[in-house]
Amino acid sequence: MDFEFSPVAAMITSFLTEFGLRLVGALAFLFVGRLIARWISNVVKRSLRRSGADATLTPFVGNVVYAGLLAGIFVAAAGMVGINAGSFIAIIGAAGLAVALAFQGTLSNFAAGIMLLTFRPFKVGDFVDAGGTAGTVKEIGVFMTTLATPDNVKIIVPNADISGSTIKNFSANETRRIDLVVGVGYDDDLNLAISTIQRVLVADERVLEDPAPQVAVSEMADSSMNLVVRPWVNAPDYWATRFDLTKALKEELEAAGCSIPYPQRDVHLFQASGG
Repeated sequence: MDFEFSPVAAMITSFLTEFGLRLVGALAFLFVGRLIARWISNVVKRSLRRSGADATLTPFVGNVVYAGLLAGIFVAAAGMVGINAGSFIAIIGAAGLAVALAFQGTLSNFAAGIMLLTFRPFKVGDFVDAGGTAGTVKEIGVFMTTLATPDNVKIIVPNADISGSTIKNFSANETRRIDLVVGVGYDDDLNLAISTIQRVLVADERVLEDPAPQVAVSEMADSSMNLVVRPWVNAPDYWATRFDLTKALKEELEAAGCSIPYPQRDVHLFQASGG
């Protein structure tokens, strides 16, 4: 018995066949396009690294290129299955608005990440105090910034917390000033103390001659005469020099006959007379 398709069935069959071929073609296009987008993104990253571009911008630029190519591929694939590009973009816009309202905090981090990468208050490798956390910058992402504390603890800080607070970049300048306060006894010779401190500073090769170190009497405290000691050093030498100078100043001042007083109180007791 011969079966004949009705005109409606034939039209449906033709539509499904054509749509199925378009869908398969669109899926294949998406698969190949995604691979090509990833390859182009990796090529851009390698090119930036070879050209000596900042390590902070390299992954960000590569990810932006990949996301842009992927968006274009999705729009083109939608057109292959007969979806109007304008309608598709309108749908994406409406969905984007809904997502934006649901993820306001995430978008704030994204916007803050763009600002950090644009204005560059710090870069990978800098030691900073940002968002209430101090550490060495390991990575600046689109949403989060990764820091490593001096005791090597990994801390991930939202970019919005960083951009909305004060940022201290301890690595931005080539030199730093060490601020120390040294106390000597009231009976000590201040000129001897100052000359001894200056001798210690001159003996340390890490202390810079320009700007010249400052040694001055700052205040008459409760138990001591306080002197400020302010030498300049190269930024990488800051902590090692600070620790060594603290030890050397204590030892040399005592060797010169100066005393290092500690807080003390004189207590006087009075006998109350009987009535």
